[in-house]
Amino acid sequence: MRHDAQGTSTAPRDAGTGPLTRLRSLPLLRNVPGDLAASLVVFLVAVPLSLGIAVASGAPLVAGLIAAIVGGIVAGSVGGSAVQVSGPTASLTIIVADLVHTYGWRVTCLITMLAGVIQLGLGAFRIARAALAVSPAVIHGMLAGMGVTIALAQIHVVLGGDPPSSAMAGITELPGQLLDSHTPAVAVGALTIAVLLVWPRLPGVGRIRLLPAALVAITAATVVATLAELPVERVDLPDSLAAAWSGPLLPERADLHGVAIGALAVALVASVESLLGAIAVDRLHDGPRVNLNRELIGQGTANTVSGALGGLPVAGVIVRSTANARAGARTPLSAIMHGVWIMVFIALLATAAELIPMAALAALLVFIGAQMVNLARLRDLRRHREASVYVVALGAVVVFGLLEGVIIGFAVAILVSLRRLTRVTVLTEEFEGRWHIVVQGSLTFLGVPRVAHVLRTVPNGTHVDLDLHVDFMDHAAFESIHAWRLDHERTGGTVDIDEVHENWYERRSRQAPPADKTAPSGLSRWWAPWQMRGFDHGDPPSDLLLSGAREYHASTAGRMRSLMSRLAHRQHPKALFITCADSRVVPNVITASGPGDLFTVRNIGNLVPRHGAAQPDDSVGAAVEYAVTVLDVPSVVVCGHSNCGAMKALMERAGTPDDSELAHLGRWLGHGEASAARAGRSRLLGAPAPEAMRLLSQANVVQQLENLLTYPAVRRRYEEGRLELTGMYYDLETAEISVLDPGSGEFTPVPAAELAEAPPGPAPRPPVPPQAPPPADTDPAGSARTQDPSPAG
Repeated sequence: MRHDAQGTSTAPRDAGTGPLTRLRSLPLLRNVPGDLAASLVVFLVAVPLSLGIAVASGAPLVAGLIAAIVGGIVAGSVGGSAVQVSGPTASLTIIVADLVHTYGWRVTCLITMLAGVIQLGLGAFRIARAALAVSPAVIHGMLAGMGVTIALAQIHVVLGGDPPSSAMAGITELPGQLLDSHTPAVAVGALTIAVLLVWPRLPGVGRIRLLPAALVAITAATVVATLAELPVERVDLPDSLAAAWSGPLLPERADLHGVAIGALAVALVASVESLLGAIAVDRLHDGPRVNLNRELIGQGTANTVSGALGGLPVAGVIVRSTANARAGARTPLSAIMHGVWIMVFIALLATAAELIPMAALAALLVFIGAQMVNLARLRDLRRHREASVYVVALGAVVVFGLLEGVIIGFAVAILVSLRRLTRVTVLTEEFEGRWHIVVQGSLTFLGVPRVAHVLRTVPNGTHVDLDLHVDFMDHAAFESIHAWRLDHERTGGTVDIDEVHENWYERRSRQAPPADKTAPSGLSRWWAPWQMRGFDHGDPPSDLLLSGAREYHASTAGRMRSLMSRLAHRQHPKALFITCADSRVVPNVITASGPGDLFTVRNIGNLVPRHGAAQPDDSVGAAVEYAVTVLDVPSVVVCGHSNCGAMKALMERAGTPDDSELAHLGRWLGHGEASAARAGRSRLLGAPAPEAMRLLSQANVVQQLENLLTYPAVRRRYEEGRLELTGMYYDLETAEISVLDPGSGEFTPVPAAELAEAPPGPAPRPPVPPQAPPPADTDPAGSARTQDPSPAG
């Protein structure tokens, strides 16, 4: 299976197979029963829609049926989609109606042929993927605008009048049309819309589920109008297709430019709708994926034939395609056969079709037009912050017309994209007379006013550290910053510019800036181990350390210089972070913190010996007292982790205190015996090994939080509300963190929304952990023995 750039898989093509041969890649006889059944369903959907679209386009009614036949047989045979059904589409109604009104029907047939030739060229040059670059917000806004225009035009037909010349005329003339409405036409239209609304909501019992609502509504309106002998305008079909044929006609010389523009518009709209529809309908079946360039060739061939035979333009229609896939179609045989059934219908049932009231077809189009304004799609675009593009494109199509609306929609989409791509963030901080300003993003002329405003607020004569974390800087931005720097230094101030991402300012000063936006330098997986980042793992450890130091000097040291110079003589960490010495636990990575944020203590098992223990540990005690008393940290965090070797040694009671090589380790692990007692040795022995390790590691975190409260400085600040204690657990397998819930005493995952939106920080202040009596079997001196030489691992 091969995948194209859209992520859709395509069946492999045999070396000797021509580009238009389908029998090997899409076997037509693989699903005959399902395809035949689906073709009947699509046929029932296509007939009323084709007639209605022909009415709305101002074309002969038979032109809609011809387009449906050609779209089914020709596009189904030549195209690249397994289940997409082509035919006349509502999205082209406005364009075709304008072309018919301007140039006449026969010239419009020529325009359809030319549009097909353009599509053939696009497919032959394999540029179908370019259609996917169109913003979905513009496409859906355009379709919604067309839907509003169609509904406004056809509501006049339902009321017994003639369709207006434009959407705005439809709005202004609607009040008068309501006062002068024709009751029989209104009754037929109201009945049609009522059936369209009610039929899909009826219970399945008592009706055939596969009957489409459009067919049922048109049939009901026809039966009622015929039995009641209502005086309404009805469908008028020619006696035969041969008699109805009116071939393409060459335009007048003065119309050549307009004809070319019309052909291009038809080709582009039909191509975009067909390609997007083919990709969408691929999600509804598990057969071969669409070949976009071949599908475009199929659409071009169908439009060329349809125009030559006097039919409407053809495109892939999502309504018919969805019905086709859901009815069980899996090969193009269904689309081909639906065209055959329409031919049979014209030959045998044309008289019955002439009973259909025109008001019923107009009401069907009003309903379809209203459905094209998809509020669910608008909500989805709103979540992506592109609703403005949708609304502007919709309004522009209604007010100015299709071509102008699409151009305006594209312009708004480009402006929205430019705003996103050139967005700049400016952060400021003032401390002891020194200003620190960070500029992030793409620094273009659009962001100059914001940056200049912030820089002008800096007092004269101050020292400014300006960090430029930008991936682009145009000349206007450079001139603004450079002019401010010269003025600030002229008034006695100093400016230290540190370029974090790329040396745009420095290189522009030398008249040699980069040519384009720059990607972040250095390795994107800076947090990964040496062996995953290209370092030679066969080198001695000292060489690895030196290689890492060289990388740091080359990519990071220069950018950190300004920051570290401010931190060199003072530190104000936000938390004392006590965690295991395990090499797999990296505090700054799992908390997304940087220099100066954490005062870190690491030891085997993240243990905190109780204050006044028989075997005290001055190192941990000194760190706790210094962090709480001298640095006045507002938070203390104890972080355990899964697969901890120290916890494994505690659980197995391994090691001997008289083992000279592990004597210190044995005594140290004695401080963890209270954790094993808290977890319950019998509970640990009865649980599977991974679960027992998790229970003990988490109980150890709770125990160390309790041990912290034995330190007078910690206890006093905690009770005064000046210090919070947080328990964390890091699961190595999932690389996810859990936080101790003070209410339940359980470790709960950090919610995804908080991970995405909230900066890392300690959990809310928990209540004082419950005091547990010292376990009776704990030896203060420590008696744990271990055979694991690396318990922290």
